[in-house]
Amino acid sequence: MPALTRQTSFSLSRSDFPDDFKFGTSTSAYQIEGSKFGGAGSSHWDTFATSPGNVVNFENGSIACDHYHKWQGDLDLMRDLGIDSYRFSSSWARVMPEGKGAVNAEGLDFYDRLVDGLLERNIEPHLTLYHWELPSALSDLGGWQNRDIADHFANYAEIMITRMGDRLESVATFNEPWCITWLSHYHGIHAPGLRDIRAATRASHHVLLSHAKAVAILRSMEQKNLGIVLNFEHTTPFDDQESSIEAARIAEGIYNRWFLGGLFKGAYPEDVVTYLEPYLPTGWQDDMAAINAPLDWLGINYYTRNLVVEKEPCEGCTLPNFTSEPGPLPKTEMNWEVYPQGLSTLLRWISETHTGALPLTVTENGMANDDHLIDGEVDDQERIAYLDMHFKAALEVIEDGVPLTGYFVWSFMDNFEWALGYDKRFGIIHVDFDTLERLPKASYHAFKAFLA
Repeated sequence: MPALTRQTSFSLSRSDFPDDFKFGTSTSAYQIEGSKFGGAGSSHWDTFATSPGNVVNFENGSIACDHYHKWQGDLDLMRDLGIDSYRFSSSWARVMPEGKGAVNAEGLDFYDRLVDGLLERNIEPHLTLYHWELPSALSDLGGWQNRDIADHFANYAEIMITRMGDRLESVATFNEPWCITWLSHYHGIHAPGLRDIRAATRASHHVLLSHAKAVAILRSMEQKNLGIVLNFEHTTPFDDQESSIEAARIAEGIYNRWFLGGLFKGAYPEDVVTYLEPYLPTGWQDDMAAINAPLDWLGINYYTRNLVVEKEPCEGCTLPNFTSEPGPLPKTEMNWEVYPQGLSTLLRWISETHTGALPLTVTENGMANDDHLIDGEVDDQERIAYLDMHFKAALEVIEDGVPLTGYFVWSFMDNFEWALGYDKRFGIIHVDFDTLERLPKASYHAFKAFLA
């Protein structure tokens, strides 16, 4: 495998970007907070992690980075870094342990303090309401397969915004609907770990319906700057076989065009509906106008490309039996190819075909690296090179007129990486998961110099 590039500093600086362009970092609640603290209820990730084979080494997010207790020191590190903005998520199970009904005051107070702490350090708070943590009590009722979840989510959104909406710079309803639905209900890799095309298809509609109901309520509350965060891969056929071309078209349609189509065209892509319509909930068409309600911005998460090939055709399969093949480019510790031109290509395509003049933000981009703590330092030069290449891709599209307004690096600190436990490190801050000590890596210092 080709070696990853190494460099000690960024080739660009903050001054190369527009004056009002915002740089920040991102995290998510379950990955850093510690789910056993502060009266949080059980989420489906807590239960998913207890079953053999679901998570590396039986690890879980019960302690994670203990950001719940260490948040002030973490915010000081953000202030010293010099970022404009911080994107974080709230845990539904922390705020409402049963997913509906009673509110856990201690959990709501935690996010209230966090927002105030950010503002005291002159950092803009950007809240994501859902980053993959469904309260177990709602999972017991069918979770995202159950249409009723849309009303429960909208109620949770109202509670959060009633408490702190006046101090938030932006609000995203969901992070990565494809992961919430397909990765979790069809591929079975994330909680709840299902492998059921009907479950995945229904979930993919109900997540967007939940988004629509939450947006409607928050608009009625005059909440500003509402959006959603979608994940994208630059998807192409692995070879020129007709079967690979068709497989790539459907894979790309589900991954990239399904959620974009619903949100910005009020219609799912016809080529994908051809395959999935039997599994959509009854009356789904009646929801599309609400799902198509205007937004103030769109978040884009990007990490890699996807080269798709059809495996041996399977008798009776609803979808092409597609899989991903590794390409020849350098790869991160996730075995993801480093392909920064995919980011620029996708940003142009999204703007040209779906969003027009709507502001776009790169809400996640970063890499898992083979980091090692040696003599009190983590010299992650590969991460600096990775981010530098993607910053260049972002600047390129800004100069072409794409309305890109911000960039959040994933992740602020090493954390619980879902089914991969604590094995993969994405952070620009090293976390010792035995002592929970934080140590800025070389990438943190390089990013700080870039921002200065």
